[in-house]
Amino acid sequence: MSKIFTPTNQIRLTNVAIVRLKKAGKRFEIACYKNKVLSWRNNSEKDIDEVLQTHTIFTNVSKGQAAKKDELQKAFGAKDETEICKEILSKGELQVSEKERQSVLDSQLNSIVNSVAALCVNPETRRPYSASIIEKSLKDAHFNVKMNKNTKQNTLEAIKMLREHMPIERSRMKLRVSFAGKEGGGKLKESVIKLANSVEHEEWDEATLHLTLLIDPGQYRVIDELVRNETKGKGLLELLELKEVVESDDIF
Repeated sequence: MSKIFTPTNQIRLTNVAIVRLKKAGKRFEIACYKNKVLSWRNNSEKDIDEVLQTHTIFTNVSKGQAAKKDELQKAFGAKDETEICKEILSKGELQVSEKERQSVLDSQLNSIVNSVAALCVNPETRRPYSASIIEKSLKDAHFNVKMNKNTKQNTLEAIKMLREHMPIERSRMKLRVSFAGKEGGGKLKESVIKLANSVEHEEWDEATLHLTLLIDPGQYRVIDELVRNETKGKGLLELLELKEVVESDDIF
């Protein structure tokens, strides 16, 4: 009875998402679980084993052809396979069908729009833009999502492009929130503080609590609605100042 011989450098995988990187004149691919590549790039997934189907690096995943050691050495140096996989994950291009690609792009664009709306303001009105205005402005500016970059990197590119078309800047709001203790008590205070980046000052004036907060612009409406609802319109929000965020600040 004859046996089917499968070369030892061939590995068969199914239901796989392929990430491809060309380096040193060679094509290298890794086999990942679907929907995990973007999670890794957005830092929502930190376990590499949840992303990779195997730590093997391929020249062709579909044909199961593993890369040779000398090819990896020439292209990546002395890195081990896990580190090489991380580089390919970071810099490589996700291979998807046109339908899948559009779905991924739509999802990423939605995340980018929401990030820009949450982090930026109109410096002339000192108020955040709505997500719909941001989305329209990005489309008018012909912004393209780069699939080999994560949401943070794409968001920074989007803000840079928008600055050429509209008044916009990355800022944090310094906000003063005031309400009577009997109207909100500890529960409202706790909810408001959770929405802030930091609490700069807290004081009681007789029965009224005053909180000075630093928040991302996108949280302004959330806090405003929360305070109005919980205090039946008796609470007060005051925008004290906008604090510009420099490019080196980690605001994500």
